Amino acid sequence: MANEDYDQLGQAIFQHVGGKENVSKLIHCMTRVRLTLKDESQADLDALKAIPGVLGVVEDETLQVVVGPGKVNKVAQSMVDSVGVKLGETFPDQNQSQQDADLNEQTDQNKAAAKQKYNKPNKFKNILKSLANIFVPMIPALVGAGIIAGVASILQNLLTAGTLTGDAMTQLVTVLNAIKNGLFTYLAIYTGINAATEFGATPALGGTVGAVTLLSGVTTDTTIQNLFNGQDLAAGQGGIIGVIFAVWLLSLVEKRLHKWIPDSVDIIITPTLSLLAIGLATIYLIMPIAGVVSDGLLQFINVVLDVGGPVAGFVLGALFLPMVMLGLHQILIPIHLEMINQMGSTPLLPILAMSGAGQVGAAFALWLFLRKDDKQSGLIQNIKGALPVGLLGVGEPLIYAVTLPLGRPFITACLGGGIGGAVIGMLGHVGSIAVGPSGWALIPLIAHNKTLYYIIGLIAGYIGGFILTYFFGIPKELKAEAKTVTTANTTESSVTNETTAVTHAESFEIKAPAKGQLIALDNVPDEVFSTGMMGQGVAIQPSNGEILSPIDGTVQTIFPTKHALGLVGEQGEEVLIHMGLDTVNLQGKGFDILVTEGQTVSVGDPLVNMDLPTIQTAGYQTITPIILTNSADFGSVTSPAEKTVEAGDVIIQVNET
Repeated sequence: MANEDYDQLGQAIFQHVGGKENVSKLIHCMTRVRLTLKDESQADLDALKAIPGVLGVVEDETLQVVVGPGKVNKVAQSMVDSVGVKLGETFPDQNQSQQDADLNEQTDQNKAAAKQKYNKPNKFKNILKSLANIFVPMIPALVGAGIIAGVASILQNLLTAGTLTGDAMTQLVTVLNAIKNGLFTYLAIYTGINAATEFGATPALGGTVGAVTLLSGVTTDTTIQNLFNGQDLAAGQGGIIGVIFAVWLLSLVEKRLHKWIPDSVDIIITPTLSLLAIGLATIYLIMPIAGVVSDGLLQFINVVLDVGGPVAGFVLGALFLPMVMLGLHQILIPIHLEMINQMGSTPLLPILAMSGAGQVGAAFALWLFLRKDDKQSGLIQNIKGALPVGLLGVGEPLIYAVTLPLGRPFITACLGGGIGGAVIGMLGHVGSIAVGPSGWALIPLIAHNKTLYYIIGLIAGYIGGFILTYFFGIPKELKAEAKTVTTANTTESSVTNETTAVTHAESFEIKAPAKGQLIALDNVPDEVFSTGMMGQGVAIQPSNGEILSPIDGTVQTIFPTKHALGLVGEQGEEVLIHMGLDTVNLQGKGFDILVTEGQTVSVGDPLVNMDLPTIQTAGYQTITPIILTNSADFGSVTSPAEKTVEAGDVIIQVNET
């Protein structure tokens, strides 16, 4: 549907519920627009049901107009935009007492969101997913600021080398750096906010914890000592990973305090104690421990440099990216400067720059492997956006948006950087006359006419990262999906022009996403599901809160309140998992999402953790419908009789004819 179609549908709904003036509030869930009406008698239900695009109407505490997943958020947004309010806000003609009531309700919702449980991942894969959830929202800023940083670095390096001159060029570089620093100087704060959102802590407190690591207000006259070695703490010590760890601790402390502190003083006591406890832990434990690691790393680097040659180059090139993640790369700046003072150039920087080359090679390999896979369009776009920045020596977008969330490619990228470092170490005497970024941006700073050696090292890093990733670094799930896509493409190319390629298998199955009691759809106490408005399927009364993927496919939609998500399978099936009935009202409380939109999943992969006791205590049923929303595209959809099922049992059989 075009935007004007959503607008027309929204206005038609308004028309048949008594107009905008009869609506006091509007929200939406995964499938339906929910309207709170002043006078319910003004609603013309028959006319509502007759509106093209409306699948059904349900009368409950709110009037629910069913329009289906995907469309509902656009229709609801169009409706509130036409009134000039936000979703869930009181419409403007409400009196002050109603506004006060809504403010109290919103406060309760915010408090409930802050009390969400963070289920600590017990698998490395889930840790990587959490990292992706933290950094993916920052990708546009990382790419934009990274490109600006790369341009500024090239210009600055040309100025340093004497190729460019003039106050105007110096001023331009200063301005570009100011724009770039708007992100990178305060990256710890943005990371803290996103980590708090991911872990269920208060975002503002997470950002404050990130800011603590910047040591604002600490000067050379008022330093903070490292408890482990007596040296002064340095701003940023502990790095981004230290911030994430600190915010994770914050989420645990907040959760405990919300349980213990009376509601009357919760808004005052909980944030104060949480920030104090985690702030002290960050300054006196997390950052000092990073300092001890830094000292050990310095000694290690000196030993490696003494060994020299390809071995040293490989080790340093391979380990630099983990150092960047820990924020430990900043401790190398004094070493670079001392080398430049004593030797005229630093031979360490070109070797470390190879780590970025390994990332670039790995990204090219992923793009080549996945370029025909439509299901990975999001990842491919991330690669395309981050590659130019990576070529210019800014590696964060490639690390956090591409290789690290996938796991294996990050390791092979590090090894590719090691290969580039080994080549530089073997060629020898490649130094930089100043400290600058890696990649192409460092070329103007290479000393003693060794530019060709540096370029050879870059090419070796690109090739090493590419080969290692393409043959050894592609995750198994991506290989399996790519094989499926290749098979489908081969099958399609074999049909004649007079026939249409087969897009569905003759039959396929949808598995149970949880253990529990199978319930026929017409026995679900919600007529949107029981009447088949949303499509055919079945429901489960889960006996535990672990919701798994019922199909092989892609996560298409995650509703903001976390109570429902939509999947698209390999046969084109669109599956809606709606966890509980009317649980949209919980505003996310009781649901811990373990996946992200656009993520590829296989049968049995964890999707969501439902806190069944919390949901039931709040007065909501945990019956979970599993709906094939495009069931009209298939011949027959059948389910077994009501019985107890295990997760992974077949609950829906779909046939083409």
